[in-house]
Amino acid sequence: MIEFSLLSALLVGLFGGVHCVGMCGGIVAAFSFRADGAKPPFRLHLGYNLGRVLSYTLFGALAGALGGTLNLLEIRPLQLALYGLAQGVMILLGLYLAGWNRWVLVFEKAGGLLWSRLQPAFRKLLPVRNLPGALLAGMVWGWLPCGLVYSVLVAALAAGSAASGAALMLAFGLGTLPNLLGMALFAQQLQPFMQKPAVRRLAGLLVSGFGVWGLIRLLV
Repeated sequence: MIEFSLLSALLVGLFGGVHCVGMCGGIVAAFSFRADGAKPPFRLHLGYNLGRVLSYTLFGALAGALGGTLNLLEIRPLQLALYGLAQGVMILLGLYLAGWNRWVLVFEKAGGLLWSRLQPAFRKLLPVRNLPGALLAGMVWGWLPCGLVYSVLVAALAAGSAASGAALMLAFGLGTLPNLLGMALFAQQLQPFMQKPAVRRLAGLLVSGFGVWGLIRLLV
């Protein structure tokens, strides 16, 4: 079932582009600005995003390790509840991708307080002049409150181990790269296709379908 979860996480990152651009557009703009008017080199944009994905992966490892510890208690109802919760989150994420609800925004309000405390430290990292600085700034960027990130973290909690949780969040992070790297550097040829309603609904139904299949396996 982990293969379906990884594919779901990748699709959530890839087709959640509108959400990613809305949440992170200001930060990408800040990374793209230089006092001399020149565009930052590609390696800095790559460093920002690698740092962000690294933060996601670390979050996933921690969540997976916590879930694995709970599983070691061998409390069957708790294990089933975690698994069912993860599948339910996948169903709701699929509905969000399809444009049929906006429930993930609730999580962002909960993380807003933490980000307000991190913002001063984040601003001190700008402007970034080298790759280590870009990686560090990207890792702080990974703490930006995002409903998609928090939702996939719930699935990582039920992944059963640190490695599986990290893999889940890594897949999600890699899925976000085309939108966020493309917004900063490329002509965005892929974005118009991914934001077509029919394409988003198909992707959303696929993600929700994986969640439904997981619940069916839980019940039979």
